[in-house]
Amino acid sequence: MLKVDFQKLQIAMANACMNKGDLAESAEISRVSISKYFSGKRSPSPKTVGKIAKALNVPVSDIIENATAMADNAQ
Repeated sequence: MLKVDFQKLQIAMANACMNKGDLAESAEISRVSISKYFSGKRSPSPKTVGKIAKALNVPVSDIIENATAMADNAQ
């Protein structure tokens, strides 16, 4: 299961000069959903994580927890 690292996500958003509203619009996700993800009330699906990464122009591995450990375990 993909778990978003919100600290990494905020860094990616800052690098892309995006706020939550910009991210929601660019990723075609509702602002309410983005707010729920950040508050921990909901978790984004893998498809949604992909949309967020694409909107930020970063690989999914840049915004998820334990991406390095997951890659090491796959080998």
